Amino acid sequence: MFSSLKIRDFRIFWFSMFLSLIGTWVQSMAQSWLVFKLTHSALLLGVVGFLSYLPVSLFSLAAGALVDRTVKKNLILATQFTFMVLAFILAFLVQHNIVRVWHIIVIAFLNGLVFSFDAPARQAMVVELVGKNHLLNAIALNSAAFNSARTLGPALAGVLIAIVGMAGCFYVNAFSFLPVIAALIFIKHKPLVSNGKNNTFFQDITEGLNFIKGNRFLLFLLSLVGMVSIFGVSYVILMPIFAQEILRSGPVGLAILMSANGLGALAGALNLARLKQVESHLRTLKASVIIFFVSVMLFSWSRHLWLSALFLVMAGYGGASSMSMANTLLQISAPDEFRGRLMGVFMMMFSGLMPFGNLISGSLAHFFGAPIVTFGGALLTLCIFLPLGKRFLNEKFIYS
Repeated sequence: MFSSLKIRDFRIFWFSMFLSLIGTWVQSMAQSWLVFKLTHSALLLGVVGFLSYLPVSLFSLAAGALVDRTVKKNLILATQFTFMVLAFILAFLVQHNIVRVWHIIVIAFLNGLVFSFDAPARQAMVVELVGKNHLLNAIALNSAAFNSARTLGPALAGVLIAIVGMAGCFYVNAFSFLPVIAALIFIKHKPLVSNGKNNTFFQDITEGLNFIKGNRFLLFLLSLVGMVSIFGVSYVILMPIFAQEILRSGPVGLAILMSANGLGALAGALNLARLKQVESHLRTLKASVIIFFVSVMLFSWSRHLWLSALFLVMAGYGGASSMSMANTLLQISAPDEFRGRLMGVFMMMFSGLMPFGNLISGSLAHFFGAPIVTFGGALLTLCIFLPLGKRFLNEKFIYS
């Protein structure tokens, strides 16, 4: 289950990133609560979520091409340092009671811009650290780290908001980037290997898109990721509404719900880390997607906190398993020279389409309510996925 952690550089990278992810989730929960406290508006929650991921939609293709042209370690160092500076700025504004909603919106957009370059670089660097033999295990453990942080971060945020306030949450996030920066300095980077082509930057982007276009399985996986992003995970941006107005549980309830979701996702990621042969587990992908959407639908109609938390555990399990498996299948299907561009498209479909889902969900929830919107989005996506999954996940595919 933890075989890839035996590799020194990946172990250093993994533990430092885990600490940083906890800080990121602390800030995410505090930021959502701050927006809702200032505005009491589902629409503005959707707007902030939209602008947080809009840059991923706009720049992921270019970012993927840049990743294939750049030493990934150096690019990640630059993005982590920028994340830290933005967190310090937000903490300062909140500490001195001069924060306004437009401040949060601008910082959210800038964080999204940095993330659009950081995410594909981190995804593509994993295989350089562990090799293809340990790739499934490493991706699963990265997912486990992310979802462990999603379990611990919101719980810690609930405590910190009560003890040190929201400014303290943002300071915690800012300092959490220091271990990552230090770890990256000690990691040995893989030298950049030229592919022997004299392509322009635009030609690199076009070449990557043509590679994806020519592979039906890659197109199916990326379409699945996109559907989940638009219609499936937008319930997360509405979580403060479920906690405050539907379940009447306040910040503590919000922390319980988000932690439950993260706990289920952690279980799904660790279960995936036990698998050895990716090719024989396409049924796992199909089952995980179904579990995810059915659980989200059940959650949308629950009116009891702990029952809602149980459904979110199931949703987290299905969501983490399906997206980690999709990520792994994409990466092992790609030659090294295309990995950055493929991960750029993956992040565009996964995170880049989220702003549109967030904006749609926030807008519709403003008029029809969060439960109806959450249920409808999950049901629609499940109905689209079932016939496609039956076709593509029963075929035999050979990976290079």
